[in-house]
Amino acid sequence: MQQFDSIVCLGQTTWEGDYQKAVVQLMTELSVRHRVLYVDYQYTLKDWAMGVAGRQDMPVRASMRLASPLTKKTFENGSEVYVWTPPLMLPINWMPPKPHDLLVQQNVSRLVKGLRQIMQQLNMTRPLVINGLNPVFGLPMLNQLNECATIYYCFDEINIINWMSRHGSRYEPAYLKQVDAVVTTSETLRRSKSELQPNAYCVKNGVNFELFNQAHQIAQQQPPDRPVVGYLGTADNRINIDLVDYCVRTMPDVIFQFVGEVNEPALKQRLSQYSNVTFTPPHQPADLPPLLAQMKAAMIPFVCNEHTYTIYPLKINEYLAAGLPVVATPFSILDDFNGVVELADQPAQFAQALRRALADDSDQRLNERITMAKANSWQKRAEEFEAVIRQVQAAWTPDPVTERL
Repeated sequence: MQQFDSIVCLGQTTWEGDYQKAVVQLMTELSVRHRVLYVDYQYTLKDWAMGVAGRQDMPVRASMRLASPLTKKTFENGSEVYVWTPPLMLPINWMPPKPHDLLVQQNVSRLVKGLRQIMQQLNMTRPLVINGLNPVFGLPMLNQLNECATIYYCFDEINIINWMSRHGSRYEPAYLKQVDAVVTTSETLRRSKSELQPNAYCVKNGVNFELFNQAHQIAQQQPPDRPVVGYLGTADNRINIDLVDYCVRTMPDVIFQFVGEVNEPALKQRLSQYSNVTFTPPHQPADLPPLLAQMKAAMIPFVCNEHTYTIYPLKINEYLAAGLPVVATPFSILDDFNGVVELADQPAQFAQALRRALADDSDQRLNERITMAKANSWQKRAEEFEAVIRQVQAAWTPDPVTERL
């Protein structure tokens, strides 16, 4: 019998945004069978000042308690997630370890105090805590919420994320040792984290299949009229610029479209000189299918290094759900996609693979791609995550206080 009465998820990302987020998608699916409270991004006073000045998008009124910090998100399947905006935090990430560690306790105390009140309001008394890549808050929060167990949801290598590595890399080892389990989104990450936490499991990223499959349905009615190779998501230092430059330069008849933020200045500097490259601003997830429907193939031209080796990219299944053939570099362990996604590590080979992808439009191949994406839906991933929860013994241990009552 289920012993925890709710899931409280502490995120290191906002619930809203211009792209699909693993922790948000997972909580949405888990809410079908569990009560879920999502603790939104912990905005600081610096963020608030930038928000007031119009330089950053943030919930200014909710963070100042001029509007309700608690909202309820309701979904088509009838499930719901409560999203809570924490009070403003002190901006301390820039500090050296000693003052940071003193002040992070103050931040956590403010967050826990407010969170307890919200939990009481929602009658959540014995939650399962899922921490989404936030060990700096997670470590001092242990045993503060009458939680039955804590699972660390690790979807990236914290040591390599610039803004998180400063303190996250210090906190994560101790946190890993004290949580009840860790769930990673790639097998590489699982192996790494299992060195400190033996209860380590891998639940890979999934796809909002119904949303991205709309692109295929649109393309059936209005087939793309030109060869477009697309890249969806943030374009940053993971992109192999030399490889992309070669493909763009040697394939002038093909349009290369980047959809999303460009955080690597060199990418625009080098590629903007070509007339067959377009940069499209970020779009809300619901607005992406029409863009994908205009593409004939998709690419993941990542560099192969220590960081990318830990990645299981969200976009790979999003492309496949749209019916698009995919070419990627062998940046990580992608054995799951053998025979469906073509891998190439050299510029000339990658360009040749893109040519083949643009012509790969048989019904059989199309069905293979869509079938694979459907098998990797977030619904399936939520079921895998629940299987992990069933193996966490603490989650099924009765509350001694409740037992006495």
